[in-house]
Amino acid sequence: MTRMGRAGHLTVMLLALPLACAGARAQSDPLAAWNDGPAKQSILAFVKSVTDKTAATYVAPEGRIATFDQDGTLWVEHPAYAQAMFGLDRVHALASAHPEWKQEAPFNAIIEDNREAITKFSEADWEKVVAATHAGMSTDAFREIVRQWLATATHPRFHRPYTELVYEPMREVMDFLRASGFKVYIVTGGGQEFVRAYAERVYGLPPEQVIGSSILTKYQQQDGKPVLMREPNIFFIDDQGGKPVGINLFIGKRPYAAFGNSTGDREMLEWTQAGAGPRLEMLVLHDDPSREYAYGPARALPDTRVGTFPAALDDEAKHKGWTVISMKNDWKQIFAFEGPSGSSQPKP
Repeated sequence: MTRMGRAGHLTVMLLALPLACAGARAQSDPLAAWNDGPAKQSILAFVKSVTDKTAATYVAPEGRIATFDQDGTLWVEHPAYAQAMFGLDRVHALASAHPEWKQEAPFNAIIEDNREAITKFSEADWEKVVAATHAGMSTDAFREIVRQWLATATHPRFHRPYTELVYEPMREVMDFLRASGFKVYIVTGGGQEFVRAYAERVYGLPPEQVIGSSILTKYQQQDGKPVLMREPNIFFIDDQGGKPVGINLFIGKRPYAAFGNSTGDREMLEWTQAGAGPRLEMLVLHDDPSREYAYGPARALPDTRVGTFPAALDDEAKHKGWTVISMKNDWKQIFAFEGPSGSSQPKP
């Protein structure tokens, strides 16, 4: 190699060194979308404590269970849950076959697109919507309808598919825990079969690692083939006190880590914390109206039934030692499609 050639080669190597070091640092940080701070450090410290075989806090891999709420914890839940939007769209799609809905509440409000009335729907109203739009078909047929809807439905503010509105920092936590020997579950108040329709593609979680609310199903023979038919009756509500019940029913083990964002997750965090040894309980606080939304104690939005996080829950978290994640301060990046600055986000 000539002197000029050797010099040029050395120059290229020196120029490439900072980039290589930066890449190595990025790879060595499993939580790159997080700002340094107490929330990030609590995750790193917890994982270290349960995976260090020399520590008294070590937990064998078969005991490492982590549970995540979905709506508002893993992806956007405002202005309405994705499944609620699905239900509303299904009412419109089925309305021609049900002319009686034009005079029947709550369906008439949906058909007329009366948003004020829809925001005031009671739990009984939503149960009617679910019964009419989620039942009368096999589980396989329902999952296919959900997949087709997700392929075209977009969020009203971000104008992107709902499946792209997953919080990148939380996806990193899921990946970090799995890489650390944890088995990760979604424990959601949303519909179990609804979430199972996309959980593997979006989160890398197989259907059996999704626990959610469900309606009654009945085994039948249809055209000579066995099917599970969905009936218009609620079977199990996986919310609030139902979450520990569902965890015990489907997992049979107490989690070592639990993540939520609302009063519906309180009992899951309490159940997790009550176990012996190191435990991690975290709540996502939506306090970033520029990049996402602000509600709960942040109160940029008026009081809402979606993702209820009252000031009392914030006080309870501090009293019990739960970590509250500030979306505004703790997350360098919110979505995978944006840069760390969040500059690609539309204004509210």
